[in-house]
Amino acid sequence: MTMKKGKIAVLAGDGIGPEVMREAIKVLRAAESRYGLRLDLTEAPVGWAGIDAEGHALPEKTLALCRQADAILFGSVGLPQRDASLPKEQRPERASLLRLRREFGLYANLRPVKLYPALAHICPLRPERQGEGIDILVIRELTAGLYFGNPKMTEEIVEILQERGKPLRFQRAVDSMVTTTPEIERIAHVAFQAAKTRRRKVTSIDKANVLENGVLWRDVVSQVGRGYPDIALEHMFVDNGAMQMILRPAQFDVLLCENTFGDILSDEAAALAGSLGLLPSASLGQGKGPTVFGLYEPAGGTAPDIAGRNLANPIAQILSAALMLRHSFGQEEAAAGIERAVVSVLENGVRTRDLLGPGERGGRAAGTNEMGDAIAAALAAL
Repeated sequence: MTMKKGKIAVLAGDGIGPEVMREAIKVLRAAESRYGLRLDLTEAPVGWAGIDAEGHALPEKTLALCRQADAILFGSVGLPQRDASLPKEQRPERASLLRLRREFGLYANLRPVKLYPALAHICPLRPERQGEGIDILVIRELTAGLYFGNPKMTEEIVEILQERGKPLRFQRAVDSMVTTTPEIERIAHVAFQAAKTRRRKVTSIDKANVLENGVLWRDVVSQVGRGYPDIALEHMFVDNGAMQMILRPAQFDVLLCENTFGDILSDEAAALAGSLGLLPSASLGQGKGPTVFGLYEPAGGTAPDIAGRNLANPIAQILSAALMLRHSFGQEEAAAGIERAVVSVLENGVRTRDLLGPGERGGRAAGTNEMGDAIAAALAAL
């Protein structure tokens, strides 16, 4: 189905970001030809690339481009060896990525975690722990909770007590965890709607036995769940959820989490797939169907140790582009086609270095560009 021209802000960022983004664009161009898409891809600097070019991690020109776009295809930002030179609020992740989330109200983070049968041997779990297959959609509330609560401060307290004739100084750090009923309701609806298209089960994660936030979370999710009688809902404490992810991950379908718990559990789930280089994510705002504005990015980081060496796995960035076609443009056929092309390439034995199992590490791995070429070719051949 031909679509109107989709405007996409392409923010590759730092480290391996530009390398894997090139391969995602390559696959998107193949999707244009295969499915009759019309994509307007405009690149702009972000992260240290933005600081070096314009003096800010999110230059005004970049932000203006994002405001005019239908979606943002994001790479990764931050370079540990340089980040420490800046105040916390000016560092690339806070000054660019977190700002974009706030600017566009991107409250719903979707991170699909799938263990491909062709890669089952690189999963850290034994086959009997993998069950009938691992296919989890982690849905994380992204703009509330501990990460965004106020007050947030570190203060120095001078005590009168003396030790060896010197006053003792104590530092106290304060983080506030604040969540409201509307924030919980809207992310819960996202989870239940997603479960309708999957295996019809939502596992809601909280710590209701300790935190008041958890009590409210459980009550509101239960109330929303009553509006979805065809979806099974279970509640699980976060510590048990972390354990169950290792013991029996196949039990999970949609995992609904508040911000902090979702951050932790999605990374734990990511390890089950064998490599962060496989895992895409979508951060979505308000809207339905093809009108949803979103930011799409791989789950991994900038990996500066391998940047510029043609070693990075571009699959997470390519699959993030597929999520973009699905959620922001309503192009399900093209999105599914890219996902099938990735499966085909993996089944044919193409591996970047991170995907080689213990018995394969002496063999030659595909480079970043070779993996992108293979996926684009597989897509064209569908």
